[in-house]
Amino acid sequence: MRPRAAERSLPETGAPDLARRLPLSFYARPVLEVARDLVGCTVAHGETAGVIVETEAYHYSEPACHAFVGLTPRTTTLFGPPGQAYVYRSYGIHALLNAVCEPAGVGAAVLIRALRPIAGLEQMRSRRGTEDDLELCSGPGKLTQALGVELGENGSSLLDGPVAIFATGGGSGAGSGAESVPGPGTGPVEVRSGPRIGISKAVELPWRFCLAGSPYVSRPRLA
Repeated sequence: MRPRAAERSLPETGAPDLARRLPLSFYARPVLEVARDLVGCTVAHGETAGVIVETEAYHYSEPACHAFVGLTPRTTTLFGPPGQAYVYRSYGIHALLNAVCEPAGVGAAVLIRALRPIAGLEQMRSRRGTEDDLELCSGPGKLTQALGVELGENGSSLLDGPVAIFATGGGSGAGSGAESVPGPGTGPVEVRSGPRIGISKAVELPWRFCLAGSPYVSRPRLA
């Protein structure tokens, strides 16, 4: 059994300050900007929370996005107003959490791919069935299980609904290699970009954004 990697550096911090939620204007922007700027922010659900260390952007103009096929019962939330949670079932198993971006009718969202857990760790460990904190949220299906996010959250507001995303602990940066630029958090963080993973279409687009050097991102890690 691997040690609890976050035991000393990630104490139980209690419920985050949800009054600091990101505003509607944050999400009503180009999806690539939102995907970069979400790295270093925090997502919370109930008593559990984690710092976002990895995201992916999806836009209706490219075939890897669910919105590419147009408006369907499944994609209704994607085409809705920004600042909503788009939660869907992947491979009939995992509920994946996305933040809807850009104006209503566009069809764009950011997939939250990995977190560094910071609150409710015991509950996360119980839900995930592991004592290895590096594995609690190192993937989009893992983090929703750890946070307890289910399909019922689909279409809920990120502004005042059960899933909260707020600025804390870092800003963002992107581009080839790594940059360190101010973002919505409390300071700059270093972000790397590269191709998205787990898809078979539009694989060449460098729309995956990861916190540089973080051991909590999903594999394969960006160089």
